[in-house]
Amino acid sequence: MLARTVIALVAFSSLLGASGAVSGQQQAQGDPAGAFAALPGRRLWYVDTGGAGTPVVLLHAASGSSLMWEKQLPALRAAGYRVIAYDRVGWGRSELDEGAAPGTAADDLQGLLGLLRVERFHLVGTAAGGFVAFDYALSFPERLRSLTVTNSIGGVQDEEYVALGRRLRPSPQFDALPVEVREVGPAYRAADAAGTARWVELSRQSRLARALPSPQTFRNRVTFARLETIRVPALLISGGADLYAPPPVMRLFADHLRGAETLAIPDAGHSAFWEQPELFNRSLLAFLARY
Repeated sequence: MLARTVIALVAFSSLLGASGAVSGQQQAQGDPAGAFAALPGRRLWYVDTGGAGTPVVLLHAASGSSLMWEKQLPALRAAGYRVIAYDRVGWGRSELDEGAAPGTAADDLQGLLGLLRVERFHLVGTAAGGFVAFDYALSFPERLRSLTVTNSIGGVQDEEYVALGRRLRPSPQFDALPVEVREVGPAYRAADAAGTARWVELSRQSRLARALPSPQTFRNRVTFARLETIRVPALLISGGADLYAPPPVMRLFADHLRGAETLAIPDAGHSAFWEQPELFNRSLLAFLARY
């Protein structure tokens, strides 16, 4: 299926620059308060800017947690949205009860939004958060105003696609690279040492949670054929230097999502939301405003 493609030409120099909560704390001056939401078998740590605006839910990467959205929360809130980000169990501050089954992240999100009395909303997932976003869209499409998936291999299980992933990221060599080399583009690492160090520190803090007895699973087996059933307005974002999901991978997804829009950011790696926040936020806001 055809998709509208927008190529963002970004100069290198631009890189230089609730209910159910049992406890909460202020994270930093001007930031929304965080709290725990009690769900069966777990406590989920979340932040919620509150207000009467249309909700936007942010799903973090496997290298991060809700901490990583510090460049998006203020921009989305300033635009009038109610912004919600949470730590999936196994990351950040969220906790799984002793002996509880990990379950699925899509069900956790559904439970959290029930406690927060959120009905329809925009969903944004980056990297492994994109896996959850697709799984949620397949499970609860009626809840979504729009779907944005950025820098994600999407969790698709088609045999040819899995083989493509092995060619792009040969094991064990790829996994042996430092996480910031795998997930932050070389242009950003060369231009912003302090920003890279901040990303590394937040990633480290995001992995403090107790390891799960087994990974969370998914409600659906995600395939390209299943993605073709999604009718929610979709935006796909990739970075030209993304080692996981470069623009050709993004366009492969766009071919299977009806009417999907795409944005390729030439110098960005696997963390476009962090590396190019102004362009990322501007593009996301323009998309959300139409739905």
